[in-house]
Amino acid sequence: MDLITDLEVVELGPGLAGAVCGQSFVEAGAVVVRGMNASESGNDWLAVNDRKLRPETTREINRELGTADLVVIDSTPSGASEAQSLVRQTRAINPDAIIVAITPFGITGPYSEFSGGDLVSFHASGIGRLLTGQVEDPAIEPPVRAAGNQSAYVAGVTAACAAMLALSGDGSAAGELIDVSAQEALACMAVREIAAPAYGNPSQSRRRDGDGNGSTVSIIPASDGFVAISPREERQWKAWLSVMGHPDWGSDERFADKVGRGDNWDALYALISQWSSNHAKQWIYETAQDAHVPSFPLATPGDLLSSPQLLHREFFTEFEHPTAGMIRRPGAPYQVRRINDSTPRPSPATPSTDRPLSGVRVLDLSWVIAGPTCTRYLAALGADVIKVETTGRADPGRASELHAVLGKSKRAITLNLKQPEALEIAHKLVEQCDVVVENFATGVLDRLGLGYETLSQTRPDIVLLSASGLGRTGPEASRVAYGTLIQCYTGFAALNGYPDVPPRVGWAWADPLCGLRMAFAIGAALRHRMKSGQGGHIDFSMVESLLSTMPGPLIQHQLTGTVTGPAGNDDPDMSPHGVYPCAGDDEWVAISVGNDREWSALCGVVPGLAVRVGNRLGARQINTVEIDSVISTWSIERSALDATLTLQSAGVSAAPSPDSTAMYADPHLQERGFYALIDDMDGQKRGLPGLPWRWLYGERLDVSAAPGLGADTDSVLADVLGLSDEQITTLRESGALT
Repeated sequence: MDLITDLEVVELGPGLAGAVCGQSFVEAGAVVVRGMNASESGNDWLAVNDRKLRPETTREINRELGTADLVVIDSTPSGASEAQSLVRQTRAINPDAIIVAITPFGITGPYSEFSGGDLVSFHASGIGRLLTGQVEDPAIEPPVRAAGNQSAYVAGVTAACAAMLALSGDGSAAGELIDVSAQEALACMAVREIAAPAYGNPSQSRRRDGDGNGSTVSIIPASDGFVAISPREERQWKAWLSVMGHPDWGSDERFADKVGRGDNWDALYALISQWSSNHAKQWIYETAQDAHVPSFPLATPGDLLSSPQLLHREFFTEFEHPTAGMIRRPGAPYQVRRINDSTPRPSPATPSTDRPLSGVRVLDLSWVIAGPTCTRYLAALGADVIKVETTGRADPGRASELHAVLGKSKRAITLNLKQPEALEIAHKLVEQCDVVVENFATGVLDRLGLGYETLSQTRPDIVLLSASGLGRTGPEASRVAYGTLIQCYTGFAALNGYPDVPPRVGWAWADPLCGLRMAFAIGAALRHRMKSGQGGHIDFSMVESLLSTMPGPLIQHQLTGTVTGPAGNDDPDMSPHGVYPCAGDDEWVAISVGNDREWSALCGVVPGLAVRVGNRLGARQINTVEIDSVISTWSIERSALDATLTLQSAGVSAAPSPDSTAMYADPHLQERGFYALIDDMDGQKRGLPGLPWRWLYGERLDVSAAPGLGADTDSVLADVLGLSDEQITTLRESGALT
């Protein structure tokens, strides 16, 4: 279902992130025009340029610019000057278009002119220290980037989300300039970690401590590969013991609870592995899932080309490869359906404000990371987000800094949906809401009487987003999934890390990425509703969302029958390209040389390089070991920041690979207002990470502190539903508000 056929988007600049942003709009139905000044090569470019218009002259591009609703400018890997020049040119032609500008470090701030491609942006965000999880020896295993141009995908998806939400309102964002820094977009993939310094908490060490989170989710060996399991809840652990045939050690007191399993993880892992090594990964996966134990085989992206689930959902689309004919690539990670065929009246325009979603009300039935991330963005753009929890099972994010960030600008109520009175209240709230977001297990919402068919009878133009691991339809729709398991199933985990190092689950990468894509889909549905008066049901798949950022390996598999394994920080088209040790414990600087000019600049900074190797890429690649040794000898005598400033001033792309404490002290992020002071729930002002974009020279739009559990129950019931104090007291006594 095409949602935004009325939109016209123009892409300018050479960067891949801008093309990723534009492709999100193509998949939602918009007309997207790709400018001539694009630098395009490789499978990723082929995948994100499908179905775009390609003008042949500058005059044609200027004509398209004059009528565009959105202009996407991507100047990466260059700094801000190129983006600002394109902004000025665009403004002269079309002053009313929304412009989203993507740069490595933003278009303001002391480091705005720093250059940085995938490696440098990735490590500058701090996520390189978290991606693959804790390691045995940080000195031997440096921080690592993700495979497959993930900096461009995250920055592009972030830009698409910000622009779509701006376009989904009443027009008040017309003429706005949205500033997306690749560094900040990637940093927001780990908001819990980068929020830690605001609470006086230390950065997470990269050295493995205890179970390394293995007792929550772990990759275990199978007879034919690996399989990931996550029996994190006690009922799941008991079911897992049943899957393993109730082994004698299952009654060992050391493993009686999650704490004990974590404290004794090495011994427990050895026992589980002894059993799992005798069984095929597909059998373990299917048997565990049948017992409602979250589990998925460790796969490669190519394995999923034959997935019955993805084929049923028609996720893959075809395009004409220049040499190989028709090739499949990922499509949109969501489907939009209408069950209610009535045609309601168009929704009235909301009052014009400085926040495009002012007047939109959202009932948030989601929890943990992906859903709350999505609704965080809606709240920041002005929506009234009402977060629903129960006291018996509050959002797990409240146990860490996660809720402090993702809960900002929301209202929180408690409703026990097992009580009929609470379900009645939920239906009445839906009548007053525009959007409902949920991530219950497949079928739960229908059993509660809150499925789309029922909700659309209550509110015909409701927009319901249902997020799940594999989508709400298809033969595997009922599989139990978490974001970290999805990273294993899609091949993301297997592609990341260093050669000859066993795969690890790593950071919860899929969830924040899905939050961005979910918010984009809601924005597109709201714009469609504004034009047509029709709502819809968005069926969102986390597997499809993560795969949508991995077209390169999917296409490679179809062309060659294989997928390249993990390559650490190496790049086949750049050298040197890696992270190098600096003065201090576990301190590193990322350095990327993309052409002969940058190599000459690096030789002018690092003594001894020029005399060892010629000026060409092939020669540098042959002498990689020697070059890396010389650079390391130079970098180890300097701090990561000093090395970065020296290299960037010489014209070499570089950045520290900082921990959260160093990120918090970063003068560039501080000047850009990335850490915004806000009154926390305890009344103290804390510098918490803001949004991964900003309105130029303006606020990041986060307004109020995250609410306490059920803090707004009475006020919401009174303000939104008009209930009296007596009615609220009666509901509380019935147990509906627990």
